[in-house]
Amino acid sequence: MVIPSAGLQGVGADHAPGGCALALAPDAPTLSSGAAYSECDLGLPDGIGMTGSTGADNRMPHRRRLLLLLGGLGLLVLAGLVGAGARMFWMPGHSASWPVPTLTEREVVLAEQLEKDVRALSQDIGPRHMGRPRSLQAAREHIESRLTQSGYEPDHHTYTLDGAGAPRFAGEEGVSVVAELPGTQRPDEIVIIGAHYDTVPGSPGANDNASGVAVLLALAERFRERPQPRTVRFIAFTNEEPPFYKTDDMGSFAYAREARQRGDNIVAMVSLDGVGYYSDAPGSQGYPLPGLNLFYPDRGHFIGFVTRVRDAALLRRALGAFREQADLPSQGAALPGWLAVDRSDHWAFWQHGYSAMLVTDTLPFRDPQYHEPGDTAERLDYEAMMHLVEGLTHVLKTLAE
Repeated sequence: MVIPSAGLQGVGADHAPGGCALALAPDAPTLSSGAAYSECDLGLPDGIGMTGSTGADNRMPHRRRLLLLLGGLGLLVLAGLVGAGARMFWMPGHSASWPVPTLTEREVVLAEQLEKDVRALSQDIGPRHMGRPRSLQAAREHIESRLTQSGYEPDHHTYTLDGAGAPRFAGEEGVSVVAELPGTQRPDEIVIIGAHYDTVPGSPGANDNASGVAVLLALAERFRERPQPRTVRFIAFTNEEPPFYKTDDMGSFAYAREARQRGDNIVAMVSLDGVGYYSDAPGSQGYPLPGLNLFYPDRGHFIGFVTRVRDAALLRRALGAFREQADLPSQGAALPGWLAVDRSDHWAFWQHGYSAMLVTDTLPFRDPQYHEPGDTAERLDYEAMMHLVEGLTHVLKTLAE
């Protein structure tokens, strides 16, 4: 970057303010031909002029010193902005291109299973929330059945709601489903992959968030016979959606709170929330802040990796691993926590001092049926979700190694 220099043009005595004459030292430095400096213009005290006896340092005009000072400060600010921007937006590796490759026969089977899980939750069960306790129970039973088929012995994490989200539910129980894969070398270090299984009232929640649960189940199945150095916990959380969102009554909040009380060493938490809706239509992708579209595509054909600035290292490690293997386009950003990157279960882990991030298709900034009755299974792209599972497999191996 080039910073333009400033020159001061000399003026004659007739043009000097107040009739002051110009004082030039014979050996005074000049910025350009004919440059001169007025003692009156510079506002120097009497007796201290450019030809005074106060030393060589006083030969540098105050105005030039001010310009140098301001220029230096400007460079510092610019460097800070560039550094902050690099920390927020620079991501390792290279994104794959759209469209995703045609599936192999093995991949077709996985994509079909993803669709079965999404349809079981969103179509066979439908809206799943505390106002429909039987639907929540049915969703839990489906998740537990699938984990059992994969060889796990799933547990319940049960907690009592205190009414922070909705007073009418105070005293009732919330239940999340947990399957653990013990670590082989450092079992006290824990990586959590989570997805909430509840919905807002009135929405079948195919994308939000049967898609995240389906990918969670696929990952759990894939890793059952592949234990990692660190312990991995697969958790289907309850009560992420309003009215419990960002309250103590979130299932993830209750879990993270108890994990902190136990002293669990959770080294990373990844939340899967809305991962199935993709669009190649121009203008199909929106963003929470004007100007972000200058950095990211205007088409919703990628998966997003997002977190707060503090957890940028975790995000870059995960996204770098994803891009090494995945055929699904990806984008990443580490932004201030309030800038719409805190809208899922990873937020609850932030509140208890754990590093966490979100994997998402960006939900309300892309999906026109977000939290609507039209959030149905046939709209989702199961081929893209299959490629997401492939990429997240490498992410999980990287985080758990």
